[in-house]
Amino acid sequence: MDTQHKVDTQLLLYTGILLVIGLIMITSIGVPKSIQISAPGVLYPSCDNAAVDCYLLFKRHLVRMFIGIVAMFVVAKISFRIWEKFAVYIFGFAIFALITVLILGTENNTFAKSWLTLFNTSIQPTEFAKIALILYLSVWFERRHTETTTFHYGFLPFCFITFGMLAPILLQPDLGSAFVITATAVAIYFAAGARIRHLAIGFLAVFIVSLFVIMSVTHVRQRFTAFLKPAAECREDYCWQTEQAAIAVGSGGFFGKGLAQGVQKSYWLPEASEDFIFAASAEELGFVRTSIIVLLYALIAYRGFAIAQGAPNGFAQLTAVGITSWITMQAFINIGVNTGLFPTTGITLPFISYGGSSLIASLIGIGILLNISTYSSGSHAGNFHRRRYSGARPAQYRRH
Repeated sequence: MDTQHKVDTQLLLYTGILLVIGLIMITSIGVPKSIQISAPGVLYPSCDNAAVDCYLLFKRHLVRMFIGIVAMFVVAKISFRIWEKFAVYIFGFAIFALITVLILGTENNTFAKSWLTLFNTSIQPTEFAKIALILYLSVWFERRHTETTTFHYGFLPFCFITFGMLAPILLQPDLGSAFVITATAVAIYFAAGARIRHLAIGFLAVFIVSLFVIMSVTHVRQRFTAFLKPAAECREDYCWQTEQAAIAVGSGGFFGKGLAQGVQKSYWLPEASEDFIFAASAEELGFVRTSIIVLLYALIAYRGFAIAQGAPNGFAQLTAVGITSWITMQAFINIGVNTGLFPTTGITLPFISYGGSSLIASLIGIGILLNISTYSSGSHAGNFHRRRYSGARPAQYRRH
């Protein structure tokens, strides 16, 4: 029988701080978009106008954050073994939802057909599919641990499972989420004991496919061109975001212009409260304070891998690795995009960006991680080591 411990309060604290930062920044940065959404027909809108709601985004985000927090605490009370039992069904439902998006989904003024509208609310199934894949891969590797290092019974099925989730996402096309999901799946595979040469084969295949996508998909090629050869003055959609984000980050200096004093959020920087909230925040908070945000994600990574280190079984360990990798890698990729280190990808900053599906899915992931922490004997450990199975492998697998 598993022995329960106290929940990891440090992980809970770091997540809570990021949620508060997100709420504050959406209150400050979201005013222009709130005005645009609440009063599209008003010629000269201002917060003094009764028809204008300058804090519409704040109100919506507050409701979604409340739902996410409740979901997180509920999930934190559910034993991780329940997710192990139903992982296959959750994965199947996620695939069904992603296929439904391709048929009935909407684009919401983006390149990707990624949203389903239910009861006047837009839901992005891709965000929840990330959790589904993490749970399924964790179960799959746990049940077939003696075959993990083989090519035919480990590497190929892993590719098939992952691509089964990626295919409908690529067809949307949501390449940013596809990249995050691929990186998360590889992290789980690595933790399960994958051979380096198999990972190298996978990286080569992904590299070749990526080159093909860059060359054949117009908007992706344009974004890479803007990243590799930034223009001094760009007025095209594909490089406008990158340029305006760089202006926002650079103009913030060390200490920022102050809350509500940013200029780029006012119709200059697209998606300032969503994908580019880090750049908009950097303008108002400055380098010193935005560095705290980066540090908080690093601390979440530290706590998440420490929880995985002492997890009671393989499923819990791989799930903890997957959730931690997903949230932190997505955060650092988003920050890299906002600071010009990566091409524009269209993914949100976990816990901070405006977006209900991303926020709620991320908090559910933290809830699962918190539950695992109550069973983790090594939640105070500082290092994570890859799983090493001591059981002998069947003879037919030893040469692969």
